[in-house]
Amino acid sequence: MTDTPAQMADHWWWRPGWAEGRRFYTWHLVFDGADDVHRLAADYRLALAGVPGLDLVPDRWLHLTMQGLGFVDEVGEADARAIADAAVHHLSKIPTFDLALGPAIVTPEALLLTVDPADPVRAVRAAIRAAIADVWPEAPEPAEGFRPHVSVAYSNSAGHSRPAADALAGVASYPATARVTSAELIVLGRDRRMYEWESFARVPLG
Repeated sequence: MTDTPAQMADHWWWRPGWAEGRRFYTWHLVFDGADDVHRLAADYRLALAGVPGLDLVPDRWLHLTMQGLGFVDEVGEADARAIADAAVHHLSKIPTFDLALGPAIVTPEALLLTVDPADPVRAVRAAIRAAIADVWPEAPEPAEGFRPHVSVAYSNSAGHSRPAADALAGVASYPATARVTSAELIVLGRDRRMYEWESFARVPLG
C-alpha cells in the first residue's frame, strides 16, 4: 500500500450485493474515546479540507475493517448472536494491545492510516474467524490478503491524486496511539457516502 497512484477513483460505486438501504454484518475495531486517534484524524481533515473529491471521515465513523459475515437479510440474527457468543471465548485469549496509526497514504479510492504492529490485529481477525467456524462450516472472505488500515477520507470522484498526496505530506503529527480492548460486531450501511453503523455486540479482548 505504499506506491502512490496517479489517479483516484470513486469509492462509492455499488459493489455486488450492495444497494441503498441494505445492511451488512461485519466486525470492526472502532475508536470511540480514542482521543489521540481523533487528534490525528482532525489534523488530516484540516489539511485535506481544500482538496476536492474527498469525503472526510468524522471521528465517530473511524474504523479498522476486520471480517464480514454477510448481509442482514441473508444472515439470521440467531447466527449473528451465536457467532458473537463464540467470539467471547476466542477473543478472551488475545491480550489487549496498543496500535500506532499513521502516516496516511494515498490509495486509488481512499486515504489510509497505516497501522503498526499488524500482527495483533491479524490475531484478532483469526480469533473472529475461528468463532465463525464454530457456527458455520467456514468463515466468509479469504483469510489471506488482509492489510490493517484506518481510512481518514474516501474518494468520491475520478481525479489526480497529487493534491491529496501534497496535503498529506504537510501533516507530521503522527503516529497516534490507540489501546485496543475489544472487537465490535456491527450492522453497517453506506447510503450516504460514509460507512455508518449500529453496534450489535462488543466483545472484549483478554
